[in-house]
Amino acid sequence: MQTPKYISLFLSGLIAPSITTTAHGQTPADIVVTSPVIERALYETPAAMSVVRQGPIHEGQARLKLDESLGQVPGVFLQNQENFAQGERIAIRGFGARAPFGVRGVTIMVDGIPYTLPDGQAQLDAIDLDTAERIEVIRGPASVLYGNAAGGVISVTTADGRRQADQTSIRVTGGSNDFGKLSINNSGSNGPWSHNISASALNYEGYRDQAKVEKYLFNTKLRRELGDDRSVTAIINLLQNPRSEDPGALKADQVEADRSQAGDSTEKLNAGQTVDQQVLGLQYQDLSAGPGELRIKTFYMRRNFEQQLPYPGDSRIDYDRDYFGARTDYRQSLELAGLPFRYVAGVEAREQKDDRIRRNVEDGKLQGLSEDELQTATALSAFAQGDLSLTDQITLSLGSRFDRIHLKISDDYAGDEDRSGRQTFNEWSGSAGLSYRYRPSHQAYANISTAFETPTFSEFANPSGTGGFNAGVEPQKSLNHELGLRGELNNGMNYDVTLFWINVRDELIPYELPGSDERTFYRNAGDTTRKGFEAAVGWLFTPSWRINSALTLANYEFDTYRADGNSYDNNRLPGLPEQTWSNRLQWHGLGGKFATLETRYIGDMIADDANEVKVDDYWLLNLRAGDNLYAGQNLLLKGFAGVRNLTDRNHFANVRINANYGKYFEPASGRTWYAGLEFVF
Repeated sequence: MQTPKYISLFLSGLIAPSITTTAHGQTPADIVVTSPVIERALYETPAAMSVVRQGPIHEGQARLKLDESLGQVPGVFLQNQENFAQGERIAIRGFGARAPFGVRGVTIMVDGIPYTLPDGQAQLDAIDLDTAERIEVIRGPASVLYGNAAGGVISVTTADGRRQADQTSIRVTGGSNDFGKLSINNSGSNGPWSHNISASALNYEGYRDQAKVEKYLFNTKLRRELGDDRSVTAIINLLQNPRSEDPGALKADQVEADRSQAGDSTEKLNAGQTVDQQVLGLQYQDLSAGPGELRIKTFYMRRNFEQQLPYPGDSRIDYDRDYFGARTDYRQSLELAGLPFRYVAGVEAREQKDDRIRRNVEDGKLQGLSEDELQTATALSAFAQGDLSLTDQITLSLGSRFDRIHLKISDDYAGDEDRSGRQTFNEWSGSAGLSYRYRPSHQAYANISTAFETPTFSEFANPSGTGGFNAGVEPQKSLNHELGLRGELNNGMNYDVTLFWINVRDELIPYELPGSDERTFYRNAGDTTRKGFEAAVGWLFTPSWRINSALTLANYEFDTYRADGNSYDNNRLPGLPEQTWSNRLQWHGLGGKFATLETRYIGDMIADDANEVKVDDYWLLNLRAGDNLYAGQNLLLKGFAGVRNLTDRNHFANVRINANYGKYFEPASGRTWYAGLEFVF
């Protein structure tokens, strides 16, 4: 008689506890990475990369935001985890720190679909952590791979049912501040077909006033093998977010009086947003297309968005967005001058259309229009990348990409002169890297690469308060240098060490004009330098115990920057800690038992260009644990619980850069807990 699959799962927990940093039976040297476009072993990749496997993403986590999963990735800093209206802010080596909301300067890929728009902005609210199988992070400029706004890359891959048992799971989670989440997942395969279907519902009151969230997410992948190394995959992602309130920022005296209060006017205005978004993707691959491999990807995204910003005036934003694109590439391995050579070459086209209006709000009531415009961004790209094996151990990697980005604003507002306009950017990006695998499980590498970031439509906003482009804002460009070592030792230890140096020209910096309440504008700050040291170490010191540590020591500063008659030369870049240190101790016991203790140190920050507003450093302590409570013939019941900020440390979830009226601070919650059950059948 065949052993039921849930008994097999239970017995596997008895025999071999899983290691959450890599798949069972797989070492870091065996991991194949896909986000650098050319698929290659991690230890053959001449760039700073981190791979987060399924275990740390899922095991005992609340699965709310990316910060849960990326805490052990050096060089990455996340803010704004608790303000669902403004969205999580991600910075990689300082790129992305300028964003007051959403993501800037970092490319976001989900299942091969670019969530980063042609103008460079991205949102994270539709990423399904319940089905995420892996997250790859490129920790440095990568415009040669992805074009505009690629100061770093985060690529999320969700399950498609091929590597999972045929099963259904129901997960119920609850916790502090009326947190409640229900997730349902079904996966399986039948002959050439495989699928994964996930749906979730989130309701959350939040720690602060005016911070409620109601969100529904559906994500599915359906794959069909066509035979002869061919397959087609369909992706559907649906987001309905009828309410994400915005508590706004506070002044220091308001924080002292009541950390949980909402900012001025936020409750009166009912600040927050609603989102309705649909994403469709269709992907085809042929692994035996002539002498090489052919991949074709297409997608379409529709996003309807309404937002009330937390201040009166021209603070009501509405837009309907259509975003679509296609990408195709061809890959081949051959010999060049008698040496092994593999390459990828392709083209990509994307277009974004935002039908956007902005309205005035006075005394909590909608007034007339202040802006009415159609924003169109088109990106056309061609790219090529190749790896030449000079010896069995040394590989030379070269890449080049051309992007033509056209931004156009059609001003339909009848209240003033026509401020329509257009901007076109023709940008070349390049990279060169050398990988030396001096032992089978040890690698040294060096690379130099470039990146560029055009201002987004929001960053092109005209400080005069009218529509059209701010002609005084230019793209920022960067040159990245890296030296790195990574490997694994026979005693169960693996390491990843990187030195980086990045020169940035025309750094984009946010600021607020006096009298503009909290509306953010942008200007080029001159030149900046980012340099630092990143280290990640993991050690499986017994079959059941593992420790991981990730350290970042960096220096982010202005070289030359003058504005409003002031000189900020040699000042620190605002909004960034220069030291972070994360540690994780994991235990896996018999029958699915586990416990994880995390510590996280965030160094001090400054909040303004003048370096006059300082934010203290802090330590956080998190704990989570779980067990298989029941394993029957056709049912597996798991229980889990967690405590975040165990020591109840006061700190800030977000620091707003160059804010007016001293409104820099968004307090984070104190000690919180969550617990849940998962039924698998």
